[in-house]
Amino acid sequence: MAKKTSDHIQKPARIYYQDTQLILEGPLSNQTIPALQKQLKRMQLDIVGTIDISAVNYIDSAGVAFLEELTDRTGSTIDLLKANENGQRALETFSSRKNQKPEYLPEPGFFESIGNAVYDIKDSAINFLYLTSEVVLWSFYGIVHPGSRRKGSVIQQSYLIGSNAVGIIALLSFVLGLILALQSAAQLRQFGANIYVADLIAISMVREMGPMMTAIIIAGRSGSAFAAEISTMKVTEELDALQMMAINPISYVVVPKFLAITICMPLLVTLSMILGIMGGFVIGLTYLDLTFVSYFNETISILTAEDLLVGLSKSVFFAWVIVIIGSYFGFKAQGGAAGVGKVTTSAVVASIFAVIFLDALFSLIYMI
Repeated sequence: MAKKTSDHIQKPARIYYQDTQLILEGPLSNQTIPALQKQLKRMQLDIVGTIDISAVNYIDSAGVAFLEELTDRTGSTIDLLKANENGQRALETFSSRKNQKPEYLPEPGFFESIGNAVYDIKDSAINFLYLTSEVVLWSFYGIVHPGSRRKGSVIQQSYLIGSNAVGIIALLSFVLGLILALQSAAQLRQFGANIYVADLIAISMVREMGPMMTAIIIAGRSGSAFAAEISTMKVTEELDALQMMAINPISYVVVPKFLAITICMPLLVTLSMILGIMGGFVIGLTYLDLTFVSYFNETISILTAEDLLVGLSKSVFFAWVIVIIGSYFGFKAQGGAAGVGKVTTSAVVASIFAVIFLDALFSLIYMI
């Protein structure tokens, strides 16, 4: 059989035009098609009705592709009734015409796009609320039943979220306090109100800048890590494996992060407050000629328990928002490595936006 096929390929192929028909003879293979294409260029075709392949004794996949290109170019059809068994089998096996072309839906109009966006927002909000309720439920369950989560998982996450972030938060808080004091000192000095730089730094760092800046750093640092870890587990089907083992993915993956960030965020915010005030003190000592005693007496006199409560309560809500948003986008991941990068970026942007929005909302609430 192999020798017979080889003989077919070695025979010359021919194409000619007769009575509105294109007639092909010999084998149609990747070896004979270049010669047929040269013959076709020299021919003058008027009207081609059908392509006669009754004299074709061998067709491979390249031959089928040549026939389909020929029908597209001439607008003709292949006369399958005259084709031999080999030709019919080859056309049935290698033809791409049986593959239906996908139907492309028209682009949605303006109002349809608005409607789609509204439905997407509604579905996202519902899914976010469902996730929030599950996270809160399993977190309370994890507090009551510590054995339901991995041993040492909360301590491990506390180290990753809290201890590893101390350096960057301490440095930026100190620099932020120093900058705020430096910008305000030039104005206060003109009116002989040097001492009030302590009031400004204390109130701004405790109530606003400390909690918000710490939350933004944690959102960019830990929120992205939450989304990347969960999305990687999603695309590699590790979350499905946990469900197959009757382990709730939220309890196993999200709850340790939720508990750890709830503990670490107020501590990090407290550190930010202290170092921001210290940064202001450096400017007060070197630029405004204030003493250590006068600066810190003014700071202590202006701060109240309500100020500390406002700053620390904000930090807890910021922490919850960061971990829930990171988890939400992580569970939505699709499409491999590209999907992981996409949801990680979306999680960071959404977390920072949510932190700023909540900070503005809390400021309005506390002013009432």
